[in-house]
Amino acid sequence: MAGHKIFATSFASIYPHYVTKAERKGHTKEEVDLVISWLTGYDDAGLATVIDSEIDLQTFFDEAPDFNPNAELITGVICGHRVEDIDDPMMQKIRYMDKLVDEVAKGKKMTSILRGTPPPGK
Repeated sequence: MAGHKIFATSFASIYPHYVTKAERKGHTKEEVDLVISWLTGYDDAGLATVIDSEIDLQTFFDEAPDFNPNAELITGVICGHRVEDIDDPMMQKIRYMDKLVDEVAKGKKMTSILRGTPPPGK
């Protein structure tokens, strides 16, 4: 069975939307990068590489250097669905990322967004 068509969407095509969403609310690209790095383990160079290579979301998550085990602490509603109740593991990872970016845009404290764990590289 083929995955959802969002899985074949390039990370590079959605990333600018994440940044724009955060910037519209007075937040920064760096904050978006931080939460994506926390979730996936990609560093700045790794994010630049996946953006330049236009890999799809399936590959983006399959090749994530260090998917954060604390991602399961991400809860709440995104796109009308509770992220903790999403059955498909790939869709859940995508929605985790959506939820983190939403939290940045809403101005939540970074320690809360990162579920009380240190940022990558700290």
